[in-house]
Amino acid sequence: MRTRAEQATTVEERTSGRADHALRRFGALTPRILVIGASTGGPQALVALLTRLAPTLSNIPVVVVLHMPANFTDVVVDQIARATGMPTHAPTNGERLMPGCIYIAPGGAHLKALRLGDVHILAFSDTAPENFCKPSVDVLFRSAADSFGPGVLGLVLTGMGVDGLAGARRIVDAGGSVAVQDEATSAVWGMPGAIAREGLASAIAPIERLADIVADRLGGTRRGS
Repeated sequence: MRTRAEQATTVEERTSGRADHALRRFGALTPRILVIGASTGGPQALVALLTRLAPTLSNIPVVVVLHMPANFTDVVVDQIARATGMPTHAPTNGERLMPGCIYIAPGGAHLKALRLGDVHILAFSDTAPENFCKPSVDVLFRSAADSFGPGVLGLVLTGMGVDGLAGARRIVDAGGSVAVQDEATSAVWGMPGAIAREGLASAIAPIERLADIVADRLGGTRRGS
């Protein structure tokens, strides 16, 4: 059965021109990791989303890939840390994933979420760019799906191109769920639009609605409610 937030999103999108994009059911499991991909317009979208979500994130790690140059990483980390009040940093290679922390992939390096026995870590990969991007959302999403299976919740926000599409498919195939930002509020509806058109999204919504849906999936109370 769909939750109230999911039902509201389905109705909202079907009455705002999104009836052509079928929505999947969310996975049955409470997410164990939240992975987020964004590109053009992403810094503002990430701050808005994570600020609203912060009260619900104490029991789950958050890993973000934003298409950006290496010298912009510290700027994004500082923006999100100040806005959310949560521990936020670019991880070191092999760092253990911890709940209640936000990890930002550094520009110029792919980031993977890996499982080593009962421990989950973040590891860098120096393979070639994917979808002309490094870091790539696909790399993170695929690794999260392989490591966390149906416990993955992925979000794809505003951005150009199709990075994240193959990774979203891997998440869905593993039993996890993906939600995307809607076209009306995206600076560029490339990345989220590609996932929506493939029928891989369980929700297509503005940032505030996405935050409400994630909070509902995590069983928490969002800021301002």
